[in-house]
Amino acid sequence: MLMKAENITHKYINSAGNKQVLNDVSIEVDEQQTVGLLGQSGSGKTTLGQIITGLIRPTEGLVYFRGTPVRPPYRDKTRRKVQILFQHPEVSFNPRLTIYQSLKEIYKLYKLNFSKEILLDMLERFGIFNEHLDRYPAQLSGGELQRISLARILLPEPELIVLDEPTSMLDVISQAQIMHMLGELQEERQISYLLITHDLHLCKHICDKTYTIENGNVPEE
Repeated sequence: MLMKAENITHKYINSAGNKQVLNDVSIEVDEQQTVGLLGQSGSGKTTLGQIITGLIRPTEGLVYFRGTPVRPPYRDKTRRKVQILFQHPEVSFNPRLTIYQSLKEIYKLYKLNFSKEILLDMLERFGIFNEHLDRYPAQLSGGELQRISLARILLPEPELIVLDEPTSMLDVISQAQIMHMLGELQEERQISYLLITHDLHLCKHICDKTYTIENGNVPEE
């Protein structure tokens, strides 16, 4: 078992009081596995994904990574090994920084050997080249930003990537490109994926198993 979310309950506090979005949810992802988390908008699937990646602390329950309980905010090895690819790729970038500046910061954060040549060599397989580096996020397409986001989260060599509706905001060609890259990368690097989606056909096509989430509950696998 690579990751396990056990008995996760989560409540938001708003002006109307407490709103429970997850109710005693448990899911597991094994090594080199693609697991689907299938649900409609508002079902709680994105909240669960953010809890698993350490972005949100659950009201109740625990997340385990390789059998060890991990609590947000994740640090050190866990932070490197558990990453998320967001539905809206623009949220991953500071709009005031160029793509070059944003990526250089990640190399510095993880203490990785850096040069522009190393960066360009890494980006080439994602269809990103020198002319993209001096642009700002708003000057790039959604597909370009999502490919750069994917390249960036691979730098710390993650073992688990939460894919939060990674293609829903993209055109058909960009969707196909991203899914093809994800398949290649999984085979090359033995990465596990938790795919958050509303697309049953996609789950049937690429997932080893799928959990269905409805109104914060997971009634079946």
